[in-house]
Amino acid sequence: MKYVVVTGGVVSGLGKGVTASSIGAVLKACGLRVTTIKIDPYLNTDAGTMSPIEHGEVYVLDDGGEVDLDLGNYERFLDIKLTRDHNITTGKVYQAVINKERRGDYLGKTVQVVPHITDEIQDWIERVAIKPVDGKEGPPDVCVIELGGTIGDIESMHFIEALGQFSYRVGPGNFCLVHVSLVPVLNVVGEQKTKPTQHSVRGLRGLGLAPDILACRSTEPLEEHVTTKLSQFCHVPISSIVNLHDVTNIWHIPLLLRDQKAHEAILKVLDLQLVGKILREPKLAEWTERASKFDRLKTPVKIAMVGKYTTLSDSYLSVLKALLHASVAMERKLVLEWVPSCDLEDSAAKETPEAHQKAWKLLKGADGVLVPGGFGDRGVEGKILAATYARENNVPYLGICLGMQIAVIEFARSVMKLGGANSTEFDPATTSPCVIFMPEGSKTQMGATMRLGSRRTYFLANNCKSAKLYGNATSIDERHRHRYEVNPEMVPELEKAGLSFVGKDESGRRMEIIELPKHVFFIGAQFHPEFKSRPGNPSPLFLGLIAAASGQLDLLLQRSCGVVSLKPAPRYITNGTGTAVLAIKPYPNGHAKKKPLTSLVNGCYANGNGIHI
Repeated sequence: MKYVVVTGGVVSGLGKGVTASSIGAVLKACGLRVTTIKIDPYLNTDAGTMSPIEHGEVYVLDDGGEVDLDLGNYERFLDIKLTRDHNITTGKVYQAVINKERRGDYLGKTVQVVPHITDEIQDWIERVAIKPVDGKEGPPDVCVIELGGTIGDIESMHFIEALGQFSYRVGPGNFCLVHVSLVPVLNVVGEQKTKPTQHSVRGLRGLGLAPDILACRSTEPLEEHVTTKLSQFCHVPISSIVNLHDVTNIWHIPLLLRDQKAHEAILKVLDLQLVGKILREPKLAEWTERASKFDRLKTPVKIAMVGKYTTLSDSYLSVLKALLHASVAMERKLVLEWVPSCDLEDSAAKETPEAHQKAWKLLKGADGVLVPGGFGDRGVEGKILAATYARENNVPYLGICLGMQIAVIEFARSVMKLGGANSTEFDPATTSPCVIFMPEGSKTQMGATMRLGSRRTYFLANNCKSAKLYGNATSIDERHRHRYEVNPEMVPELEKAGLSFVGKDESGRRMEIIELPKHVFFIGAQFHPEFKSRPGNPSPLFLGLIAAASGQLDLLLQRSCGVVSLKPAPRYITNGTGTAVLAIKPYPNGHAKKKPLTSLVNGCYANGNGIHI
């Protein structure tokens, strides 16, 4: 097993996660099987109880793990499925060591940070790194490990020590350290400054680690003399210094790494050229096309994101990425309007009239409305008003998790005239409890007590928009994170009034998908479809929202063209003129067989995204 460790210096927020993901993508394009691990130094066991405003979104995995948002970057960039064990935290490590101590595993020894904590970290890395994450059998070839935080943080010292020991445990040729640092430009002098990176590398060396590769973040490409200076003062060859300057979209990052031969520098450190495996130059044609296509998009589609965490975009990172994936697939330039739900409420008209007017102007100017998940009663009434506006004005609406529950509450209040309709989360004494606490939930323990992970949803009808978007599948598997659900006792009344529950769980009592049949696009999902959206395979519900908002929904839903499917379906490649020239038929083992096409496909031409045109 080969290991690539990514650390960061100078400041946080440099993009270590995207850098680690991009390194993985380039190595994968070289023909290697890649897995990833994220190390978070905080004491929390996982990210489940952390505020999105403080730490960004909580990303949910298939196994129900609530993890750092960087694991979402890994899954999207590498198209892999990770587990909760791929996110290591100080809390998990100390908990494991204390459990062993209580069992007597240490045979009476004094338990210390060194060697017990550091050994646990190393053992954890080795144990998790060999897990296959790409659907194939056998261990991966390379494990990319990102160390969260910044070099010098006291909370990450035990991980730094463990990684230093780990480099000796695995031996030369199996460990490559990539250090991401900042090369700022001071406006006063207007030149790129290397001193912050020099100090960062010196601090790293003082802790027992020496960088093999230096990844320098900057606003503009590094000047040649700056690269030379960094090489001299940081003791890193010029060929091993990579410049990650600002780009128009993150899909350019793997291309930057490839163009600067970063893969060659990494492979050299890892002695992979000596392995019997035949490696190749990275094949990144899909990345090139995707990045270029994004930059060429001109026709806008405006989506109003109505939420309570709008001050930090990372709070809804996966939702944002899913919207981008869908908009690129539908050849539209995404314009995201952040609408604080609190500002839509009637009380805001008196307290903050300017913010109130701005919020409503943004909402009414949008082509579609999205209400994402969330917790707590702040801003809920504003979300309900947004759902009312979308329903009454035939504006495309997608509600996710809480957004679906909001749509149900709004329908009960406005259509069924149940003025007191609410969720017991917000009003425990409501006389019309449309949304209730799940029976199996815990009201005393907050962490890991929700309905989490991949769950199956069964479609009750194949003529609804949701089923069509999923390729007329009878069932789908999507990831969940909620502790409240639609009250099954009220479902018959809601359905009688015109609200369709088109997707349910295996019991038939847990509502998963709602629709308004006569609305252009009004869909709510209890699950989080954004977590499984990929650049080359956008989430069907997000595709539907963007298509409806851009006037392309009918085209997308044409059954004669077999538009979208979660199940493996033939993909088509065009010759650049719109003519399908190659069919790629998937097989159960994940491999594909190419077959030339001599005629149209179902009477339609196909583009490279699998969307028929």
